[in-house]
Amino acid sequence: MDRPSLGISLRILSGILGAGMFICVKAVSDAVPLGEIVFFRSFFALIPLIIFLWIRNEFPSGLATKRPGAHFIRSAFGALALFSSFAAIARLNVAEAILIAQLSPVLMAVAAALLLSEQLTVWRVGGLALGFFGVVVLVWPELDGSSTDSDRLFGYVIGLVSAALSALALIMVRSLNRTESPGAIALYFVLASMIGALLTLPWGWVMPEDWTLVLLMSAGLFGGFAHIAMTMAFRYTEASQLAPFEYLALLWPLLADVFIFKLELSTAFLVATPLILAGAAVAAAEKPRTSGGFSPKQ
Repeated sequence: MDRPSLGISLRILSGILGAGMFICVKAVSDAVPLGEIVFFRSFFALIPLIIFLWIRNEFPSGLATKRPGAHFIRSAFGALALFSSFAAIARLNVAEAILIAQLSPVLMAVAAALLLSEQLTVWRVGGLALGFFGVVVLVWPELDGSSTDSDRLFGYVIGLVSAALSALALIMVRSLNRTESPGAIALYFVLASMIGALLTLPWGWVMPEDWTLVLLMSAGLFGGFAHIAMTMAFRYTEASQLAPFEYLALLWPLLADVFIFKLELSTAFLVATPLILAGAAVAAAEKPRTSGGFSPKQ
């Protein structure tokens, strides 16, 4: 059932909650190993996910599935994307890492057309083009060759890997949503991430201090609620129609860099912001189709 307005609203909410998660992750990245951060994020994300399932009367009955293989593939892509995105956050500031992540909507829209037979309308192509151009404007000053920091360059590379993995994971969410509970999709992803994180235990974890522990727990809660909102968004709206609104997720980390991390707004940000918002507005201006537009592959 397609309800574009609800799906778009849920995706925007997911972006705000996701920004809170990334801010918490960035704050602890120098003090806590990557695998431990992923574990805390995943473990405490279970709390909102289980509450979500309980409210919907889907716990534990809603966890049953006839597509374990699809869940495994989606969870593997998602877990790898989570690890790589947190690794990028550790090497870049929040806004830079999210900038790189905004390549995933472009990849997702293309994959949706190829794998789910969703249509790339003129409105969506226009919205994607404006949004992508805004991302290029924002990230270009960081890629002009003036920096020789190899760790930051690796951060960009791992960020690109995360964007590709995220696009594949989101396409799998859209496919699974036809038959599976959104809560079950999210829960299996969290469990896969926890298992992957536990495998890093032999490389050494640390005992977090009080404030660090609060941030780690908050990352999990923000991430859990963000994942629920995102999963529900893909139930109500096509992946390619949601894609331009992925760019709105750029605003929250940029504001966090200014007001929390005390960084100045760049000229690139001032130029790119109207482009990104215009892309979202163009995509939203598309009139809903009444028939025949969505014919997913079986």
